[in-house]
Amino acid sequence: MNIAEAKTIDLKNFLKQANDANKELNALISIADKPGKLGSGELAVPCFIKDNIVTLEYPTTCASKILENFQSPYEATVITKLKAAGVWVAGKTNLDEFALGASNENSAFGVVKNPIDKSRVPGGSSGGSTAAVAAGLTPFSLGSDTGGSIRQPAAFCGVVGLKPTYGRVSRYGLIAMASSLDQIGPITNTVEDCAQVLKIISGVDPKDATSLPVPVPDYPAEIKKDIKGLKIGVPKEFFGEGVDPAVDKKVKDAIAKIKELGAVIIEVSLPTAPFALATYYIIQPAEVSSNLARFDGVKYGLSLGADDQIETIEELYKKTRALGLGHEVKRRIMLGTYTTSAGFREAYYDRARKVAQLIKQDFDRVFKQVDVLISPTTPTVAFKLGERANNPLAMYKADLLTAPANLVGIPAISIPCGLADGLPVGLQVMGPQLGESVIMRVAHHFEKNYNWREL
Repeated sequence: MNIAEAKTIDLKNFLKQANDANKELNALISIADKPGKLGSGELAVPCFIKDNIVTLEYPTTCASKILENFQSPYEATVITKLKAAGVWVAGKTNLDEFALGASNENSAFGVVKNPIDKSRVPGGSSGGSTAAVAAGLTPFSLGSDTGGSIRQPAAFCGVVGLKPTYGRVSRYGLIAMASSLDQIGPITNTVEDCAQVLKIISGVDPKDATSLPVPVPDYPAEIKKDIKGLKIGVPKEFFGEGVDPAVDKKVKDAIAKIKELGAVIIEVSLPTAPFALATYYIIQPAEVSSNLARFDGVKYGLSLGADDQIETIEELYKKTRALGLGHEVKRRIMLGTYTTSAGFREAYYDRARKVAQLIKQDFDRVFKQVDVLISPTTPTVAFKLGERANNPLAMYKADLLTAPANLVGIPAISIPCGLADGLPVGLQVMGPQLGESVIMRVAHHFEKNYNWREL
């Protein structure tokens, strides 16, 4: 289902189909109990929103027991913008708890299944948002991307997922996980739909000091410009070791087809890129530890009473967080607390920040030579449910190729580029800061000229 098709949809039937499909996929946490009303704007369609973006109409749970009944008193800027464009938010989607995960198996509301193969993960953390789009439940959804949480599930489910430049889209109303890395972005079935949604949700916001005060391009028009002569960089560090040979081949085949469309292919090197994943898994948990400290049983969310035999404030904190937070969330909090504690901060967190700057310098240098970079989105296709559940390090490797874009704040899009063993393979296009137009342009022309299901 694309946006044009959804404009004529019967909303009562839309809800019924979503409810029916959700019984198998578990992609939704909240759904409207009756049809809503579409506005008169340019995007008059229904959609679902990742449940870490606050709304007035539905609880915002972050897929966590600690926020199971939390009702926000305000709504996110992106929600306000969507409503102004005519969108009806029909419900909220499942995710890895507090957006911490790469498989959507870490939710307090149960695992999400991949609609392509229900024995496999949809990817994470925006697994519910992505599965809902891939299964035809919605024409588009919004997710959040901190280390690949939009692009990785988009690759696993065969849809389009975009992480904008840091600051391109307001984070006001996105429950913070890692504030220097988080970004809201669209998940769609086509690049043209992606451009349309991005145009609406982008722009400076006085409620978000990190949002960028720059004009918003007409993305739907921009992506139709020719790609002849565009310089496409292929970073050698994003291929080879760690990348499944079948994925490697499909992406290289896609690069050859982009060359046929008139682009110039140039091999480049990003020597510091292999350090990105380790750097990310020091910076991100550190920010998680800080941001999640607010969930303590006092201000909002899960709150224990006198019946729980609590005598001190310290005991309240311990019992609340023990009951309300899942294993992966606790793991990241402990890791982040350790790397920022006295005696260790300089060796871990401060050093990771310096390495992140070196990685950014590498990307800045390469973008003086080329217009965009192309790589696989993920090292493998979607893996089996439970396959990595007890192996955190294997799970973290799913972010191997997506985390660099978050560390340096650049835009990146994933589009399907073929099938390996019957499962979608994702092609990632990265651009310089505020280069959304050019990466979507490359993605659009590939999508327009080739049917990825036949590749």
